[in-house]
Amino acid sequence: MQESKSNISIRNAQPGEGETLASIEAACFPAAEAASVEAIKERLAAFPEKFFVAETEGKAVGFVNGGVTDEPYLPDEMYHNIGLHNPNGSYQTVFGLNVLPRYRRQGIAEKLMNALIQSAKQEGKKGVILTCKDHMIHYYEKFGFVCHGRADSCHGNAVWNDMRLIF
Repeated sequence: MQESKSNISIRNAQPGEGETLASIEAACFPAAEAASVEAIKERLAAFPEKFFVAETEGKAVGFVNGGVTDEPYLPDEMYHNIGLHNPNGSYQTVFGLNVLPRYRRQGIAEKLMNALIQSAKQEGKKGVILTCKDHMIHYYEKFGFVCHGRADSCHGNAVWNDMRLIF
């Protein structure tokens, strides 16, 4: 059942929301690809300003997050080594764009992506980078991302594409 919630606000994640965000991630990605509770908490502690949460009626229903790097691609190591996050880097990454299934197709993911993109622009980043599966290429192209072919990634034993939005 899809719930229609037009009153969606976007905000930064709060300390202590790691478990809630991890449960959203687990509902959105296969187990081999989803970040663990520990990984989400570690990322939230390292770059809380890079977590944007969609909320309706006091409930978190989605989020986007990612570290920052100087490389114009997203290496798998960034998912596992928080030390690779460079706050002064040139490129904002997207580790995950998550919206609970019953809240999808309402523009929530778009609001989250736009918040992350706008933040990266305001910080003077060169662009936003991510990897995605084939069926998501067209979605990210709507934001201006360009596909640069297969990513050098084996995250979750899936096939990924390098996507870049250069400002």
